[in-house]
Amino acid sequence: MTTVLEVVVVILSLLIIGVVVAQKSKTQGMGAGFGGGAEDLFGSRARGMDALLSKLTIILSIAFAICTLILGRLMNTY
Repeated sequence: MTTVLEVVVVILSLLIIGVVVAQKSKTQGMGAGFGGGAEDLFGSRARGMDALLSKLTIILSIAFAICTLILGRLMNTY
């Protein structure tokens, strides 16, 4: 049981890394502060692929946290 859960945790962690890397950056660096990114500051909503990746990040993170807590509980008992 613990081996299966360990494999699931590793797979989930790799998926989270992939999804986070695939997301577009929310900030544009120093140029956004000098007027170049004003439209992004006031009311830009995530649509399409950005919204999907954001929701997928949340779902994978919750699944990772639950699996990690279960794995910790199983490994802590004798």
